[in-house]
Order: sequence, then structure tokens, then C-alpha cells
Amino acid sequence: GIDPSGVRSNHEHRRRSRGVTTPVTYRCGRPLGVFVVVYFLPELLLNSEGTKRNQQIELELADTLDQMTIAVEAGLGFDSAMARAAQNGKGPLANELVRTLQDIQMGNSRRQAFEALTVRTTVVDLRRFVRAVIQADAYGVSIASVLRTQADEMRLKRRQRAEEKAQKIPVKVLAPLMLFILPVIFIVVMGPAAINIVDSLSGM
Repeated sequence: GIDPSGVRSNHEHRRRSRGVTTPVTYRCGRPLGVFVVVYFLPELLLNSEGTKRNQQIELELADTLDQMTIAVEAGLGFDSAMARAAQNGKGPLANELVRTLQDIQMGNSRRQAFEALTVRTTVVDLRRFVRAVIQADAYGVSIASVLRTQADEMRLKRRQRAEEKAQKIPVKVLAPLMLFILPVIFIVVMGPAAINIVDSLSGM
């Protein structure tokens, strides 16, 4: 036959084993979780800041090019126009223009300074502008016309991005509507009817 004392002993042993294993697993898992957070969190925050910075540069680019175009058409040289636009700006693009001018003042060619700018940033529109400036320098094209063309293109792209964001708004609003508002409406509309049905069934 089965020895009851043996069964109880096995149950006690399993319970004690579980009681020992759980804290050990918790103690081992907690440092691992902390390590993962400490290792990946700075990179995630850095990527987030970089994305915000690039978006800000995209927003500032068209207006900055407009300022540079006006300055060049008024008779300023390209570097002076860029310095004035950087002085009037306050965002990351203005900071990058200041650094580019510093590179030129330190003896780098305009091409080298602008290529360094494209290495520091990943904004496609800014890189396109830099290529246009480098080509204008190489082929003797009027920098004023290059600036005007680039400013018009950037302004058009900014408007297109704004329209795309506006088109996505209804989709973003739909999810909260389905999750929160529609259930409330359903309860308000169907609640009294359900109560009447329950009352009718209970009276039968």
C-alpha cells in the first residue's frame, strides 16, 4: 500500500523546493533586467533625441534658405549670408551652420566643411542642399539661383509632409474612438433595454 507519511514528505519537499527556487530565480533575474535597461536605455534615448533633432532641422531648412537667398540677392557673399541665417536662428540647423563656418575659418575648403556637415547629420533634404552648393561651386553656377530653387523645393516638401500628417489624423483618432467611446455609447443605448429584458424574465 501507499505510505501516507511518504506522500506528505514528498509534498513538503516539493513545496520547500519551490520556495527556494523562486527567490533564487528572482534574485538572478533582477540584475539581468537592470543590466538590459542600463545597457539599452541610453541608446534608445539618444536615438529619440537624434530623431527629434533631424525633424527640427527639416522644419527650419526652408526658412533658413529663404533668409540666405534674400541676403545673397541683396549683395552679401554666400558665407556671410549663411552667418546671418545662423545668427537669426536658434535651433540645431543654426548650430550646424555655425560649426560649418568655423570649419571654413580654420582653413578647410567649403566643400570639406559641407561634407563634414553631411556626416554629422542624416537629414536627406540638407544633404541634397549641400550637394547643390558643392556643384554650384564646381561649375560656377549662380549661388543665388541655387538657393532659390532649393528653398522652393524645401517649402513644397514641408507642405507635403504637413498634408500627409493631416491625412493620418483620422486613422489615429479611430483607434481611441473604437476602444473607449463606442463601448460607452453601446452601454448607454443598450443598457435600459437589457434591464427591461432582465426584469421581464425575472417576473415570469
